[in-house]
Amino acid sequence: MSILTAWPAEYLCLTEQERKQATARIEAEFSSTLKSLKVDIGLVEMLEAIYVPLGAWLYERKKRSEGPLVVGINGAQGAGKSTLFTLLEVTLAEGFGQKVVGFSLDDIYKTRADRQKMANEVHPLFSTRGVPGTHDVYLGFNLLHELKQARKDKITKIPVFDKSIDDRCPEAVWQEWVGPADIVVIDGWCLGATPQPDDALIEPINALEREEDPEGVWRKYVNEQLKGSYRRLFNMLDVLLMLKVPSMDSVFEWRTLQEKKLAERVEQFELDKDATEPLRIMSQSEIRHFIMHYERLTRQMLEQMPDRADVTLHLNDNHKIDRIQIN
Repeated sequence: MSILTAWPAEYLCLTEQERKQATARIEAEFSSTLKSLKVDIGLVEMLEAIYVPLGAWLYERKKRSEGPLVVGINGAQGAGKSTLFTLLEVTLAEGFGQKVVGFSLDDIYKTRADRQKMANEVHPLFSTRGVPGTHDVYLGFNLLHELKQARKDKITKIPVFDKSIDDRCPEAVWQEWVGPADIVVIDGWCLGATPQPDDALIEPINALEREEDPEGVWRKYVNEQLKGSYRRLFNMLDVLLMLKVPSMDSVFEWRTLQEKKLAERVEQFELDKDATEPLRIMSQSEIRHFIMHYERLTRQMLEQMPDRADVTLHLNDNHKIDRIQIN
C-alpha cells in the first residue's frame, strides 16, 4: 500500500525513532480489530505516517489541558468518523497511555416520539433524524459535564441509538464508562457547524427544500438551533478534526455503502418473527432523499470548515487521505 500523504514535518511532536516505538506498541493491539475495521493491510504504514503523529499532537495538547481534552470529529455521512475514532482510541491508549472515551451526536438523537412531536408542532421534516434540532443537546451537555468531572469509580452512562429501528435504546442497555477520562472524543456529521446568514436561506437548494419546505420554515428553524444550544455544545470542544469528503456525490456513494453494510449485518442474525418493529433499511432512492436533508449544511461545511478546523484530513474519491491541513 502506498501512503499518499504524511503528517506535516513542521508539526511532528515525536522523533522518527519514537514514532516507530509507538507504532510497534500499537500494532499488536490493532491486529484483532483490522478485520472489523475493514481497512487496508498497510495500516502499519498509516499508523507511522499519520495516526501516531496525530495522536502525539493531541497528547501534547492534552498535557496543556487542566481537565480532559475534548476532541470533536466532523465528517459527512460515510466519511469514516467511527473508524477514525477507533484508530485514535487505540493509538492514544496504547501509544500514549491515555484513557479515551467517546460518543457520537448520533447517540443523543431525540427519540422517535419526540421527533414526531416536533414534526407535528414545527414542521413535518423533523420526523427524520439528522439535522440540528433532532438531537437532545441538553443530554449531550450533561454527558460532557459528567465525563469532564468524573471521579474514581463514578459510572457515566452513555446513550445508544439504534439506527435500524430509528430510536434510542432503553437506558438499561446504554454503555457505561467508569471513572475519569484523559480524552473525550465526540463525532458527528454537523459537529462544529455554524449558522448561515438569514438571506442564504431564501432559495431552496434541492428538490426536498423546494417541494417539502417551500416557505423555508424547516431550514430557518435548523439555522436557529445552530445559533443557540448547538453553538454552546460545540464551544465545549478543545480540538476540532475534520474528515473532508471530496463532494456531495461521495456522500451519496459512501452513505449507500453504509446502508449495504447495515443490511449485511442484519442478515447475519435471526430476527424475532414476532417483532412488532421492522428493521429500517433504506433503498437508494430513500438514501438520496435522506441525504437531501443534510445537503445545505454539508455544502457549507465542505466550503468553510477546512479553514476553521484545527486539523482537516482531506479524502480523495477512493476514500484515502491525500492531504493534511493544520491550522
